[in-house]
Order: sequence, then C-alpha cells, then structure tokens
Amino acid sequence: MKYPNLFRPIRLGNTLFRNRIFASPQGFYNIGPDCLPNPETAAYYERKAVGGFASICVGDCIVDWERGCHYPFLFNIEDPHSLPGFSALACGVARHGCVASCELSHAGMFAHASQDAGFPLYGPVEMENKYGHVTRMDEAEIERVLEHYARCAARAKQAGFGMITLHGGHGWLLAQFMSPKINTRKDEWGGSLENRMRLPLKVVEAVRKAVGPGFPIEFRMSGNECNDGGYDIEEGIRLAMALDGKVDLIHVSAGNHEVMESMCITHPSMFLEDGCNSWLAREIKKHVGTPVATVGAFTDPGMMEEFIASGGADVVQLGRQSLADPDFPLKARTGREEEINRCLRCNTCFAGNGQHQILQCAINPEIGRELSVRTGWPAPVKKKVLVIGGGPGGMQAAITAAKRGHRVILCEKGPKLGGVLLCEEKVPFKSHLAQYLERQARLAEKAGVEIRLNTEVTPEYARAQQADVIVAALGARPSLPPIPGIELTLGAEEAYREPERTGEKVVILGAGLVGIELGLFLAGLGRKVTILEAKAGPTVDFGNMHTLAIMQEMPKRGVELRCSVRVDRIEAGKIVAGEETWEADTVIAATGQRPLMEEAAAFYDCAPEFWQLGDCLASRNILSATQEAFTAARDIGRM
Repeated sequence: MKYPNLFRPIRLGNTLFRNRIFASPQGFYNIGPDCLPNPETAAYYERKAVGGFASICVGDCIVDWERGCHYPFLFNIEDPHSLPGFSALACGVARHGCVASCELSHAGMFAHASQDAGFPLYGPVEMENKYGHVTRMDEAEIERVLEHYARCAARAKQAGFGMITLHGGHGWLLAQFMSPKINTRKDEWGGSLENRMRLPLKVVEAVRKAVGPGFPIEFRMSGNECNDGGYDIEEGIRLAMALDGKVDLIHVSAGNHEVMESMCITHPSMFLEDGCNSWLAREIKKHVGTPVATVGAFTDPGMMEEFIASGGADVVQLGRQSLADPDFPLKARTGREEEINRCLRCNTCFAGNGQHQILQCAINPEIGRELSVRTGWPAPVKKKVLVIGGGPGGMQAAITAAKRGHRVILCEKGPKLGGVLLCEEKVPFKSHLAQYLERQARLAEKAGVEIRLNTEVTPEYARAQQADVIVAALGARPSLPPIPGIELTLGAEEAYREPERTGEKVVILGAGLVGIELGLFLAGLGRKVTILEAKAGPTVDFGNMHTLAIMQEMPKRGVELRCSVRVDRIEAGKIVAGEETWEADTVIAATGQRPLMEEAAAFYDCAPEFWQLGDCLASRNILSATQEAFTAARDIGRM
C-alpha cells in the first residue's frame, strides 16, 4: 500500500476507525427555522462517508440555545425534537463504515444570537466585548453548563453518533475559560492553569458519565490563538498536557474565530502553504501520550502520510478539502491521486454560507445538492454533444455529459484546455488552480471526450458536426473604459502570462479581485505596485473570507490601494487624475470583462438543443461556471 500509515486503522476508546483521515467539524446551515437536521443535512454528511472518511464530524451543535448560540441557524441539539433528524444523519454515516461524531459547542461571551433573542452574554469574567456587556458566570450557571453538555452528549449517543467532539478552541466558551488572558477569576474556576482547566475537565467528566466508558471523546483546541490577545504554543502545550489521558483524541487547531487577524490562519488562506498549522500538533504530540489530530490546509496524501509516519500526529483532519473532494480517501487508497480535486482555498464555501446559508464549492458542483445528484446516471437518451470552449465550464459540461453516456466533442480555440485561467499558472498562491485545470483536462480525456484543440468553432463548423446538442461556453474578454491613452495599457491576462514585460513601477487600474490578486502576484516578484480604483472602495465581495485574506496580504507585500480616483488620461510613463499624477513603467488594465453574449448566441440554431454557460451569459466565477455546466449536462438526454 502506498500510504500504509495513513490507512492503518486506529483505535480510540473502544472504537476502531478504518483509517487516519477524518472530516473535521463542519456545520450545515441549509436547515429550517426549527434548526433541526433535515434530509439534505443527512445527505451532505453521508456523501463524505461514501468517499471513505473514517469519521465525519457534525459541527456547531449548540448545547445551550438560550445562553450559548452565536448564529441563529446552527443545530439545536438541546431540543429533544432534534433526535429523529440526528438519528437519520448518524445512521446514514454509520452504514458506510464511518464513525459519526457530534461537535458540542457553547459560544460563551460570543453568543450574540442568544443575546439578540433577549438573553445576557455569559463568560468567565465580567467585561465588555465586541457584542456588549458580559456577565460573570456564577456557580449555578457553571453547573447549568455542565448539565447541558451531559444531556446533549447523551442525546447524540442515543441518536447513533459514535464519538463526541468537545469544541474547546477558536475562542468559544471552554477556550475562554482556558485562556490566561481572559480568565482572571480569583476563585477555583480561574487564574492558575489548574483552575482555568477546571471547567473543560469537568465538561469532559460530565460527558464521560453521560456516554459511558470506552465511548470516544475528542477535544478540539487551539494550539496557538495566533493573535496578540491570545495564548501561544507554550501555553497550548500546557493546556494539552492537562487533557492528556482524560480524552481519547486531542484535535489541535489554531486561532480565535472572533479575532479577524487570526481568521485566515484558523481557515488557512491560499497565501499560506499546505499543512501550515501542522507544526502545532507536532509540538503538542511531543508532550502527550493521547493520540493527536492535526488540521489545516492538507490536500496531498503524500504529505499526510509523511506527517503521520514521522510522528507529527496520529490523525489528519480535512475541512474544505472534504468539500472539494468527498472521495479523497478512496482515491488516495486506490492509487488515483491524480483525480483528487484539491481545494483552491478560494473560500467560496464560506461566501456561500454567509450569503445564502448554503454550502457551495467552486470546483465541486455536487456540494449542496447531494440529494439531487443521487439520481440521473446514466442519461435515458444518449445524444451527440458539441461543447464550444475549453474553460472550467466547458470542461465540466463535457466531463459530466460523457459520464452520463453521451458522445461528446470539446472544441477549444487555444492549444490547451483551461481557458483564460491558464494565465495564472505561474502564480505561487494559485498552484492548486493549475492542478485543478490539469485534473479536469485528464478527466475529460479519461471520460472519452473527443478533444479538439486549436479549433475555433464557427456556426458553419458547428452545423457540420450534426450534433444533437450544442453547449456554448465561450467565456468573456477584457472590457476597457473610454480613457484617453487606454491603448497604452497592458491587459491583466498578458501581465499574468508574461510578468517579465512589467517594469519596476506598476500601476493597476481596477481594485476588483483580478486587479488585487495581480497586484499581490507582481509585488511578490519585487514590483512596486499601486492599484487605482474609481469607486469608493475595492469592488470585491466583503462577505467572502478570501477578501479578508487579500486585504490582509496587501500591506504585507507593500501594495498601495487608492480609491475614488478618476483617471483622466494615460500617457507614456504617467497616469493623470485631476491634480494628481502617478509615474509608472507599466500600466495594467484590470477593469472588468465583457461576456461574449452575441458570439455565443450565433450558435442558437446550429443544433436542436442549445445551452449557454458561464461568462457568455454574464460575468461569472468558477462556482457559477461549474454549477451551470454540471446542471446543463445532467439535463441533457432526459427526453
């Protein structure tokens, strides 16, 4: 076996887990107003079990709805009516040989959803925080918390969960008591390490009594809170040592969810290396005998194998990677690593949760629709399909249609599949994007798609193919504003492809995602970069955690951003905006895209069925392109 350590079973408590790859705690927010699991919830978690994970953790199960809820759309496991939904979920996971774990959580002084419902905030000490006044928990409130943890742990076991995960990290209640900087109480519940660990250990004790001996208990903690107001790895080691021997697995994460500077470490951005938080688990494992789990930006089974083999951890947990590819364990075990869909860390999943409360993945169109994709394979009626355009949407449409049994021809006018995103192949923090494009090209070939490169399709060419279905995925082209001298600029795509053409001083027009990421790339090559934006602020999605990452990265790389700048004209070596001028060796236009609507519409009568995808309808992202392509290909051949 190529990864003998990664796939060696591990025993926690009295339970044997089939390998060392666990799916880390994740919530599922597409639930009803009752905040109880529904069939879509069960299907989402079961899909990962099908893919070979040893354990799936259901995150954000709130033990005290009145006092401990930070969002109003989390799982209310305190409600006895939650039992049927959780039972269906746990059964769906367990019947595939996977252990379902239930993450029990209490937000403590960050329980702003409970506060919005009219309840006070409770924490270790009386204080003011970002949500207002915090009331110090007295003995009665502490006893109430212990009872809630015990009751909810018993309910989880009754529902069929095979492990309890206690969330003691990321700044929630147990972490608040563990913190030497927050918990300055003078009684037995604070101050010294022994006293600060008293509540977490009492919770462990209460849960153990509720679930019985031998039932696995995992404790999730931050090895380092990664911010000026939090504790460091030395304190993290001491906290882990206090847990040693009292739980069955110490799960070492990082950061504090309520501190912005550590958010992109807790959920590593694309600017960090793979496995960037694993050093915390390695340090803690040196000091404890309890099995240790690591988490944070793992995508490569080889790296995971080496980390376990070298003694860095006993278990590797995958978060966003389990969305990008729920079949990761099965593919790694069966030698199909080249088929693994590696997480881009674009944080589209977080954006989807924040905007729609629906999980989505930019490169896996199954996520969020697990129930619907269980059916529809193969297509009832087989057809000849011509796909025009070999970008992300075109490739996904071709792959899905071919897998459903259609005969598929994919035409790309360039010499390589990948579309406009190929220009970012040289970008270090986009390495997983290049891997994704290469993977899709391989899968298209493996699925039996007839790929025709260097082929520009005209309506005449399309008619000559006599296809039953045409899928137009032509994409978009750069849109240039009517600024005098705009012809002197370099396009963003050209700058990405040939960065050597840019001089030392670079001015980029446009502070959208393309302009900012290009600025970060060029700054990493040593260029002095200024970005000018006509609007009052960057034109990026501030609901996406990736936006937080790029905004944090700009000052680190010395990228200057100027907004509310109306450029009057561009001259050789100079940009003029009112009374201000900027000298530049190179001016780059990153001012948006023009969808190729008319070009795509020209094919409307070239086949009995006609579909348009992605950018040729309106400016889109990878998420929209892959989802539309996947859905269109599934619709083909229904009749």
